[in-house]
Amino acid sequence: MKTRRIYATPNLAAAQAALAAARDTGIDLHSLSLIARSDIEMEAVPDELREAHTDTVPAALRGAAGGGAVGLVAGLIAVAVPPLGITLAGAGLMAAVGALVGSWSSALVGASIPDPVRRRFEETIEAGQILLVVDAEDEAEATRAEAAILRAGGTALPYESATAVS
Repeated sequence: MKTRRIYATPNLAAAQAALAAARDTGIDLHSLSLIARSDIEMEAVPDELREAHTDTVPAALRGAAGGGAVGLVAGLIAVAVPPLGITLAGAGLMAAVGALVGSWSSALVGASIPDPVRRRFEETIEAGQILLVVDAEDEAEATRAEAAILRAGGTALPYESATAVS
């Protein structure tokens, strides 16, 4: 499990300095990303450093769990009604179909919802600041990176969470 921390920088030059400082502490480039106002991102932030803008994957996972559970319950109820002729294999199939439909529909909804970091710091982003997102492997790595980022001109924002996806 990685630890996610967020830092604000006043402009692109400061963001690049903070990014370089984090890299110098050993943070992998794939564990770093930048979030900025859309006009800044489109012009200045390289594609590989852009943060995902939607909640698609987490929404799909929640939909799979919910849809699978509903499908399983429906399948078990159908097994309990003998005239329907549904077997346990049929109940399993209904659970799988429920998971697929739940994933698909939730992913569609999640694609329209901004990621949690963008939602939480929307005002900071709209004010023109660029956020640096760091997904450190452990607490020691996060602490080393934070010290370097603060020296480079970044400002720590009140956000820390565990994340499985970077």
